[in-house]
Amino acid sequence: MNTKHIDFAKMNKIHFIGIGGISMSALARLVMAKGISVSGSDRQASDITRQLEEAGACIIYEQTGKNITEGIDLVVYTAAISKDNDELKTALEKNIPVMVRADFLGLMMKEYKTAVCVAGTHGKTTTTSMLAHILMEGEKDPTVLVGGILDSIGGNLRIGHSENFVTEACEYTNSFLSFFPTIAVVLNVSEDHLDFFKDINDIRHSFREFLNLVPDHGLVILNEDIPEPEYFTEGLDCKVITIGKAGGKSNISAGNITTDDKARCSYDLIINGEKKGHISLRVTGEHNVYNSLAAIGAALELGVSVEAAAAGLKSYGGTERRFEYKGEFNGVTVIDDYAHHPDEIKATLDTAANYPHRDIWVVFQPHTYSRTKAFLKEFGESLSKADHVILAEIYAAREKDTLGISSRDVAECVARYGTDVHYISTFGEIENFLKNNCTQGDLLITMGAGDIVNIGNDLLK
Repeated sequence: MNTKHIDFAKMNKIHFIGIGGISMSALARLVMAKGISVSGSDRQASDITRQLEEAGACIIYEQTGKNITEGIDLVVYTAAISKDNDELKTALEKNIPVMVRADFLGLMMKEYKTAVCVAGTHGKTTTTSMLAHILMEGEKDPTVLVGGILDSIGGNLRIGHSENFVTEACEYTNSFLSFFPTIAVVLNVSEDHLDFFKDINDIRHSFREFLNLVPDHGLVILNEDIPEPEYFTEGLDCKVITIGKAGGKSNISAGNITTDDKARCSYDLIINGEKKGHISLRVTGEHNVYNSLAAIGAALELGVSVEAAAAGLKSYGGTERRFEYKGEFNGVTVIDDYAHHPDEIKATLDTAANYPHRDIWVVFQPHTYSRTKAFLKEFGESLSKADHVILAEIYAAREKDTLGISSRDVAECVARYGTDVHYISTFGEIENFLKNNCTQGDLLITMGAGDIVNIGNDLLK
């Protein structure tokens, strides 16, 4: 079978290695909606895998070659799957076509007339979710794949019945270069994933290559606050819309930004120098103003009115783990946030400063050894904006500890700024420390891309 093109009408069964991942599970569900049988493997059961099983998928909680059975037409795997994975090797031995997740997603979006791909170092999930809300309000009936749980669509996938497809476009391992965007959004470009990219110039080059994928009849939406934005747009034959701060030369900007007592922003929508409406957000933080501008730009291109865009944004209450209010214990407000990069931490703590609080406590779980080592000083600086910081052990994710780095090193960097900081290795000890030291009126933020959310959940039991 030619894996450069898939005729879904001829497919009977697809097997997903690592089916429990947020993106893989969405692809599996989308495949099932086409009437194709799905099997998959993962290391352990989760809410996501249980939902897939209820929908009819066959899931094995062991990654072994025995899972590659007769009748499988294609095996899809993630970039995190090693080449010596037993399932992958068995599929190749049996001459079953295999395809990495990004390539498969790219081919799926070719099934749609319009493919909106939201890229950027930060803000992809939120902006994709905002756009989903706007397009639903504008009756555009989109198919949406989002990298988080969005309550309004009942999870991480919405299956629409239009020609509009919306998804996040991740730069890690250059995954987004396998996509076929007709509308490409770039929110920001900063250093990250330095276990793959050489440096910021390498990253910028990849984002430029991503924009070069947009056809002449397509659209690029670019945040003009990115350093040297002309680098990304020079030579493009498609339409380009810029977003940015009011008073600049951006096509779409926000004027008269105000913040309420819960750090939620409102602003005047300025399009080509003219006020076109007023936008009120239910999500916190000024960074979300610019995420919303990007979503508006894409929606307007698809024929949504400004009024519908405003209503869609007002209906968006956030995605799980994005400054998510969890509850209170002993009068302490608990927020959970996915921030795992110094820029994201800074944005979250800037938001927290405008949120009701006595003292701000951050329990941070660094994500991967490579990111921790690469941004050690930057983590220290960004975390120091809190009143109290607790460092949990590094969440290894796909990596092994070969770099000689630990959370204790991060704690030392925070301490240099005079911030109260503690390194505590176990979740149980952290929870006991918080119970004994947090005071009524304090704001507690559990922060990171790993399983740090469990601390807040335990405290609220």
